[in-house]
Amino acid sequence: MIPFFWNFGTIISNLIVLYKSLKLPNSNGGNKMEDTNVVELYEWLDEATTVIQQQMDEPYLEGLTIALEALFYNDAPEGLNDIVSKKLTEALEEIDLETKSTLTIRKAIQLAVLKGMKDATQYNHMITPETISMFIGYLAEKLTEKQDTVRVFDPVSGTANLLLIVLDHLKKDTAAYASEIDATLLQLALLNANLQKKRVEYFHQDSLRPFLLDPVDLVVADLPVGYYPDDAHAAGFELNADEGHAFAHHLLIEQSLHYTKEGGYLIFVIPEFLFQSEQADKLHAFIQKHAHIIGLLQLPDTAFQSEDHKKSIFILRKKGEDTKDVQQPLLAMLPSFKDTGAMENVLVKINQWFEQTDLA
Repeated sequence: MIPFFWNFGTIISNLIVLYKSLKLPNSNGGNKMEDTNVVELYEWLDEATTVIQQQMDEPYLEGLTIALEALFYNDAPEGLNDIVSKKLTEALEEIDLETKSTLTIRKAIQLAVLKGMKDATQYNHMITPETISMFIGYLAEKLTEKQDTVRVFDPVSGTANLLLIVLDHLKKDTAAYASEIDATLLQLALLNANLQKKRVEYFHQDSLRPFLLDPVDLVVADLPVGYYPDDAHAAGFELNADEGHAFAHHLLIEQSLHYTKEGGYLIFVIPEFLFQSEQADKLHAFIQKHAHIIGLLQLPDTAFQSEDHKKSIFILRKKGEDTKDVQQPLLAMLPSFKDTGAMENVLVKINQWFEQTDLA
């Protein structure tokens, strides 16, 4: 797999601007008390994780799972040595989770995860930034606003930052599902959901293997980029490579469509070179056969460390008996999330597009 590096140095500074632009519920526009609570909870998590890391010789992210488990159960987990257990028990007396909002919990966990991922060497130890996740949540809300209930699936959930933020936007009955092959990320995702009081059913498996899952209304995914090594299994996909390894990100698009209802929507974060790379012609033909292209939104350059790492938001709808191509797909180049005026102008145009476009 090829690692795609977000520019995490700009993430936190972008959050308040996006809260204001999207007028999100539970956002506080930079409320000092909320910011203080985030810092307090983050520092608690960081100190507890550091103790575990040092005393048990665990990587930071693995230590963070232990700290989050202790926070959720308000008790030191079994199996720890006496020093760590004592320090965690003492630390728990200094924090009251009941006084912390969901937003505080989410942002504090995100900061701790970002710290752990900064030093991680594994390609898949990355996180979808909150600004990008919030924008996808806004799009998800728009696409499903006529539905009373929504079933959502993230086939490559990581720590579930993207999925949990999308769930915050869907103010209706939801059923959420997620898959993650990395055990550490899966544990972080589960604890993240529990602490935010979100119900998510997780699959611990290769996301290109069959799921015991009925088709969903909405798929959201930040696609990992690279080759899929299991050629024998890839042979069962339409998007298998004619020669050599298939692209995992291509197969994930096919897999996601397979588990989407007719007329359902898919929102992907994709590499900007998706339709310019090897095997792109085959992918394009596959999408034309099975889906309608609803939109393509270029993410701002400031979100990435370099030109080579740029990504876009790609919106599809699975074809069905009652679906049709949109006359004019939603196309836009998003400005920096720190540019409030430009961001608000783009959102006005996107809202107008949804009002004028028949997605029935």
